[in-house]
Amino acid sequence: MKKIYIIFLLLASLGMLWSCQEDEQVVLKHPDSFVLNVPKYASGIYDLKNMETIEFTTSQPDYGFTAVANYSVEISLTEDFAKSDTLPGTYTSAKFNVQAADIALALMGLYGIVDENEFPTEPFPLYVRLISVLNSNNDGAVKSNVIMLPRVKSYFALDPMVMPEEMYIIGNVAGNWSWDGATTMIPIWGTPGKFWSIQYLGQTGDGANAEIKFNTVKEWDGNEFGFSGTAINESGTADPGASDSGGNIGIGNPGWYIVVVTTTINGREYEYAVDFFPPHVHLQGPTAGGNWDTTDEIYRFAIPDLSLGADADFVSPPFTNDGEIRASIKLPGQEWWHTEFLVFDGVFVPRGTGDDQERVSGKAGQRLYINFTEFTGKIQ
Repeated sequence: MKKIYIIFLLLASLGMLWSCQEDEQVVLKHPDSFVLNVPKYASGIYDLKNMETIEFTTSQPDYGFTAVANYSVEISLTEDFAKSDTLPGTYTSAKFNVQAADIALALMGLYGIVDENEFPTEPFPLYVRLISVLNSNNDGAVKSNVIMLPRVKSYFALDPMVMPEEMYIIGNVAGNWSWDGATTMIPIWGTPGKFWSIQYLGQTGDGANAEIKFNTVKEWDGNEFGFSGTAINESGTADPGASDSGGNIGIGNPGWYIVVVTTTINGREYEYAVDFFPPHVHLQGPTAGGNWDTTDEIYRFAIPDLSLGADADFVSPPFTNDGEIRASIKLPGQEWWHTEFLVFDGVFVPRGTGDDQERVSGKAGQRLYINFTEFTGKIQ
């Protein structure tokens, strides 16, 4: 009987406990704010370039129960946070460290400065507050008080602009508006951001004139450029009859051209110039009578007739001597070898930005054939 009585008491106690738990409901409070503490060394200078982190401490918002809050850090150059930015990352403890580099990057956007020379060199006040939420649904969202770090010294934190290493031509002839078939332009040795290509810009099969556009990647990413905003043929010596064709560079005078793209950097923007030159290709060195840096017409390749279309060979004059074969185009302000090329096992290989190429020899009377569309060639 004693054991039965004890079991009865235990069951009764559990029932009362369950009843009490059901009566206690968890209610989420919505506090107006919570406290972000002023850092211990706030009166000093925060030199973001020469420090790794800034430590912050806070007290958790009063949600009415113990919960894990997620804090994000928001900064502004004004106390009213009229323009602000939220730093990357969230924190779940009451003491955490914020990366100084993240603050510096956010300040670039807040200042909106693209010229490094305009960035402030003297310390300035920075305003900070926290935003607390309980989950991904932003339940319990509440902002802390605003604190001021009176003297923050930042720096121009954007990565330096670098010249593009690749450039592509697309058009109704070059690639038929498909980036998969776009032409890869050839970088010019010793001149970052400058590229060349020999292009067939004749009419399409239905008689339409050629149109072209460019980009540094093989995709429509909004950075492609054509006629608008581009310096067109200010230095070129051939007249393609260029015009604005729906934003593309329309070719009014069908033909073969050396197309050159030159990139310059202005602040945080790329600027482009597109120039057109006659499609003159020359032998150099032993097979050109021992002449170097020559543009003599005697050593100039024959230009394919437009009726043959894009898939046609440029053909050199007969080699004057036995010896190594060298060939190039010649651009103003460039050495001939900055734009030289050879053929290896049937493949057209430009020097580009690389080292001196391996040697290929030929016999007097042979010719060099180059297909600039297919990047093929032969010696025979």
